[in-house]
Parts: sequence; structure tokens; C-alpha cells
Amino acid sequence: MSTAEGSVAARTPQTPESPEQKSWYWYDWANSAYVTTTATVLFAPYLTSVATAAACPTLAEGARCSTTLSVLGIPVSPGSLVAYTATVSTIVSAIILIFVGAIADRSAHPTKLFAGFAWTGALAAASMALVTGTNWQLGVLLFIIANICLGSSLVIYDSLLVRISTPDERDRVSSKGWAFGYLGGGLLLAINFVLVAKPSLLGLDRGGAVRVSLLMAGLWWAAFTIIPVRGLSKVTGTVAPPIAAGQGVVGGTLRQLRETFRDLAMHYPQTKLFLLAYLFFNDGIQTVIGNSSLYGIEELEFSQETVLGIFLFVQFVAFFGAMFFGRVAARIGAWRTVLASLGVWTGIVTVAFFVPARSLMLFLALAFFIGMVLGGSQALSRSLYSQLIPQGKEAEYFSLYQAMERGTSWFGTLIFGLVYQATLSYRAAILALIVFFLLGGVLLSRVKMRDGIIAAGNEVPRVV
Repeated sequence: MSTAEGSVAARTPQTPESPEQKSWYWYDWANSAYVTTTATVLFAPYLTSVATAAACPTLAEGARCSTTLSVLGIPVSPGSLVAYTATVSTIVSAIILIFVGAIADRSAHPTKLFAGFAWTGALAAASMALVTGTNWQLGVLLFIIANICLGSSLVIYDSLLVRISTPDERDRVSSKGWAFGYLGGGLLLAINFVLVAKPSLLGLDRGGAVRVSLLMAGLWWAAFTIIPVRGLSKVTGTVAPPIAAGQGVVGGTLRQLRETFRDLAMHYPQTKLFLLAYLFFNDGIQTVIGNSSLYGIEELEFSQETVLGIFLFVQFVAFFGAMFFGRVAARIGAWRTVLASLGVWTGIVTVAFFVPARSLMLFLALAFFIGMVLGGSQALSRSLYSQLIPQGKEAEYFSLYQAMERGTSWFGTLIFGLVYQATLSYRAAILALIVFFLLGGVLLSRVKMRDGIIAAGNEVPRVV
């Protein structure tokens, strides 16, 4: 495959970073502002409070709302609304992202499509500042739009990893991208931490400070996306065969998708097994990340300022964790490194169930281990999967990957929401997630990476 500057195949692990790689890193920096400040820390408890105000307007402070909201005639607990919203966004994404991947593979300039999704998602993220009072419906709609656009942009972004790096470079490039993301997301979170902790500095109340932080996250996402859009604008590569005349975009794409699923089942069993493993363990990771602020505030009884500070701590630990795991993978291979990280995730979920309320030191210890394994497990999963994709179908295959990626997992969020609604306990909900790490680890241990890489027609890296 090729880039605007020349053949990727000619590069070696010792080759200095290319301009395309340096530009590519910045989208992790850009979208992580939304992922961290909005999707992970602020929006879940904020939307829950808005939904609770709508369902239980006279609720006493510290009490749990037992009244449900009506969503299309379905009763939904305010405490489960965010989990169910993430579930809906994933189901819709599972349809949309596959079309996005198939279309992107047929585009000679996929960066333009990438830019459109990224900036639309950023607009939806910035518009979350308009969610006030009891208007939880607007929050749900904007959250779904932002998540779908994030996933769509990441389909194309992740597929470009194959076009700008060799097999031996991908663990390093992917890990550095994730590290950039944690650094950028952590920097904005630090600013928002001060704003939410001291809203009077700008003459705001607590809700106003949260809304300004949501606006800043959207603007950050939009502004820093300019760097990869400009830097990757000339990246080209092997393009999938064009749609036959008379089939139309939808008909031709559906036909290609049928062929892709058939090929995945018949010719790429290791790729299929990896996707199945990723479905489980990534759902567990995403559900822990997306609901940890709720867990800290509602179950462990920490203030929002404390939870913000802990997440800020996680972001900077994750920066070093991503770089550390990249180095470990260079020695023992990404596959073994990810397997080890899933063992740590299992321990984290188990310990979280037993952490007493207001036990700050134990919560900090959990945060440290989450930060260490968070970046490594996600970055190396991305680079591992890139090795198993047949050439010319990178975006199409990454659309399957992104349907299970950050902010769009749905098995985990559904189980979390159902368990909470049945028990009104976030402890029971978090413990239920252990099954995702166990199943994901068992399935990943059965993936024969070397066989899968060869079957996909790719070069086997020095260390798998």
C-alpha cells in the first residue's frame, strides 16, 4: 500500500516517523476531549440528573428515584438512561458503520469523509451545552449523534493506520496515538476540573460549569481535527473495486458486504475469532469506563470534583501506560500483552465490587491500575486487528471493529443497565461485567495470530 510520500512497505522499524504518522496522532488527541470530558466523566451523571429531575422533581437529596421515564412507551429508570442510550447508539452504529467502511474503501480520498463525520460529531458534542432543565430527550439525541459520528470517523481513521505504517511499526504508532489521546484528553479535563470545582471563577453555577465544559470538549474536538485532515489529505492506497454500473451505492455496498461476511466466515477464521473476542472484552472495558463516574458518585459517594480529579489522574497514568505497554509488546508480542491486561481488568472489576464507600485510597489504587492497562489494551488491540485485515478492505473491516469500539459497545451497557434497574445497585451492575473479560480472554487465547496474518495476505511482523 502507498501514501502520498511513497511506499510504506519500504519503511523499517528504525525509520523516523513520517509526516503522515505525526499528523495521524492528533486525531486521538482531538476526539479524546469528547471521550474523556463528555462521554466518560461529565455527561453521564449530568444527563442522569436531568432525567431524574424530570422523573422525580421533588426527590430528596441523596435518595434514589424509583419513578421511571417513558421512552417510546417503554419504562426506563433515570439511572439506566445513559446505559440504554449507549446501547441504542451501538445498534444504529452496527448498521451505519459497516456502510461507512465499505464506502470509504472505495474512496481515493477518504480523509474528506473522515472530516465530515468528525466535525458533525464535534458539533453535536458542543450542542450538549444546550441540555438544561428536564430536557433529557435532547441530551439523548445529541449523545447518539455524537457517538455514531465518532465511530464513523474512527472507522476511517483506524484504517489509515495500515496505509501509513509497516506491520513492524503498527504497535508503536497505535500506542503513541493512544498516548497522545490520553495526554490531550487529560489536559482539557484538567481545565474542566478547575472550572467545575470553582464555577464562581466565571460567575457560573455547577450546572453552568458542566455545560461550558461540554461546549469546550466539542470545540476542542473540532479544532484539533484540522491537523490530521490537512496532514492526511493526500494519503492514498489500495482502493477496493468500484461498484458495478447499475447497482447503485446502496445495492453495490450491500452486495460487497455479503461477500465480506462470507469471506470472513470461510477464509479468515482467525480474524472472525479475534472480532468475537474483542466484542466481549472491549464491551467490558467500555462499560467500565463509561459508567465509572456514575459508580464513583452514586455508589462510592464521592463528590463530582473528587471523581474529576481521579479521572484526571487516570488520564496521565494512561499516557505512560500506553507507552509502557507498547514497549512490552515489542518484546513479548501484542497478543500476549493484551491477554495479560485482561487478567488485570478482571481483578479491577472484582476489587471494585468490594471497595467501601468514600474509601479514597482504594479508589485511587483502582484508578492507577485502570490507567496502566487502559491505553495498552486498546492500542494494541487496534494494531493486532490491523494485521488480520486483507488489503483493500481496511475501512470495511474496521467498521466491524468500530461497532464494538469506545463509546459504542452495547452488550456491556445493556447488562449494566438491566442489572441496575433490577437491583438499584451499581455494585451488582459492575460485578456483572466480569464475564466479559473472562469470555474475551478465553476467546483471544484461541486466536492463532500468525495463521491469521498469513491468511490475510499480510507480512508477519518480527514479534506477534
